[in-house]
Amino acid sequence: MSWLLALIAAALILILIPLLRERLRKPMNAKARQSAPGGFAQLSGGLTHYRWSGPLRGPVAVCVHGLTTPSFVWDGVAQGLAAMGYRVLSYDLYGRGYSDRPAGLQDRAFFISQLEELLADQEVADDFTLIGYSMGGAIATAFAAANPGRLRELILLAPAGFGHSPDRLTKIIRQIPGLGDWLMHALFPALHVRGTNAERKLPSSVPGITDLQQRELACRGYIPAVLSSLRGILNEDFTEDHRRLHSHGVPVMAIWGQEDAVIPPNSPGRLAEHARSIRQEEIPGAGHGLPYTHTEEVLQIIAQNHRRGLL
Repeated sequence: MSWLLALIAAALILILIPLLRERLRKPMNAKARQSAPGGFAQLSGGLTHYRWSGPLRGPVAVCVHGLTTPSFVWDGVAQGLAAMGYRVLSYDLYGRGYSDRPAGLQDRAFFISQLEELLADQEVADDFTLIGYSMGGAIATAFAAANPGRLRELILLAPAGFGHSPDRLTKIIRQIPGLGDWLMHALFPALHVRGTNAERKLPSSVPGITDLQQRELACRGYIPAVLSSLRGILNEDFTEDHRRLHSHGVPVMAIWGQEDAVIPPNSPGRLAEHARSIRQEEIPGAGHGLPYTHTEEVLQIIAQNHRRGLL
């Protein structure tokens, strides 16, 4: 009987370890924010960390990052856009970087609210360029479809939101509360480290980006935020939103990485099928990290399309 109790106790410890580890992670508080660049906006969901780059005057570009890498993912792109004359606003989505970790399903309404409130706080009115990367592409698409008259143009880099083909593990994590939560806390840290280490030797416009990406795991609330987005906005489809943008005449361009192993390969085709006016470009040899691994190519495509009057 004692061995059975010991076995049960060991099983309970194994079950509790991933959840206890989350409680022991560092909170995102004033101490953690001491070295943060930029500023903070007090929004309804909590503090949002943001940064402005570029000249004091000029057209505004607002950049929305993706699922796991905060706003530093834009450092190289922001520098290039600033050289083109843009005032660039980048910010950390809730649950990432230096922003707060509010509870709730991270669906389109959740992220649209954060972006709308930040734009109001920073007095960004209309006629701005909205740029979204990966999950940020889904957020940018949702915002644009809800506010088509506010945008000058929409630029999407390896955007999510056009169908997904998750593996069995991801399906379980998305669809089964409790078990999915435990699997996320138990497995995601190692998967995140392995995935980012695979890019460690790639050229990057963001110095030390792999270490910065992995540092997110040390903060409480990061893993729950990623899980909430998997169950929220990344479980939605945005093809109808692009139909709406097409009908309103919003200029849209999508830039894809030819070797992207994250975004389903049929995404460009699905996008073209539902909104033929969208201009699509592909960067040879680029994977999913194209904003930081192929920064110059991304900037060249944006500049060339502007010169040709295609955006």
